[in-house]
Amino acid sequence: MKKYDLVIIGGGPAGVSAGVYSARKNISTLLITKSFGGQITKKAVMIENYLGFESISGLDLIQKFENHLRKQKIDIELDEVTKLEKPGDNFLISTKNKNKFEAASVVVASGADPRPLEVPGEKEFIGRGVSYCPTCDSPFFSNKTVAVIGGGNAAFEVALSLSDIVKKVYILERSSTVLADEVNQGKVKKTGKVEIIVNAAVKQIKGDKFVESMIYEEQKVKKELAVDGIFVEIGSQPATSFLKGLVDFNERDEIVVDLETCQTKTQGLFAAGDVNIGRIKQIVTAASEGAIAALSAYQYIKSAKK
Repeated sequence: MKKYDLVIIGGGPAGVSAGVYSARKNISTLLITKSFGGQITKKAVMIENYLGFESISGLDLIQKFENHLRKQKIDIELDEVTKLEKPGDNFLISTKNKNKFEAASVVVASGADPRPLEVPGEKEFIGRGVSYCPTCDSPFFSNKTVAVIGGGNAAFEVALSLSDIVKKVYILERSSTVLADEVNQGKVKKTGKVEIIVNAAVKQIKGDKFVESMIYEEQKVKKELAVDGIFVEIGSQPATSFLKGLVDFNERDEIVVDLETCQTKTQGLFAAGDVNIGRIKQIVTAASEGAIAALSAYQYIKSAKK
């Protein structure tokens, strides 16, 4: 079993940032991730708020992140962590590919998975009209009618991207107002293809071989909307199933940390990015937290070796 000073779990902005910073501190580091990118790879529009790039696609940005990381002195395993435990002073990490590693410290940057609607028909039509990845699936809906569920920036960005290829886009938001930035709202309005429905709670997804319609409730009245596809953009849920017992969670299953250091309740265990309780979920804040977590882990390792 190979031992490291630090193991980083996750290959999104937080994990990559932690990897770069830990490598520069010259501590032995392993980064484990299923793939690079995290939420960035699902961005349907150009990223225009990351410093240094006036406009860049999510795929291009994460490729630059990965290239930067691979120039550092760091080991990388394309694998998935299934179990993390701390039987003594060090951590033991088990993976899906039956690998095991030991580490003095761990940074969890495993990100978050799309939050499902949890309505009848959703699971049955995944890959047959229901999608959580607009970047992957939008080309299949050329000149069709689709719905985007959610009223935040992610939902509006998806609707904006889809408007270039589909015939019609409906945005359904369950509350009385949308939360998307004014800029995104203005861009969506200019397309002339997007209709926004508020106070709309999705109740059921219907179809035969593929999605054909959805039932939603508006002001306590059930209505049916004919659509060919449904893109779910109602937020995400932290990927933390391997952490039970080592950390505390809030009501949204986010890891409770000291935001100044990203330290969890377990000494030597840190959490950065979308997986923790930080209120702002942005690429730049995830990268920042990755750096904080790595530097905090370095201080922990340094003090433990004295």
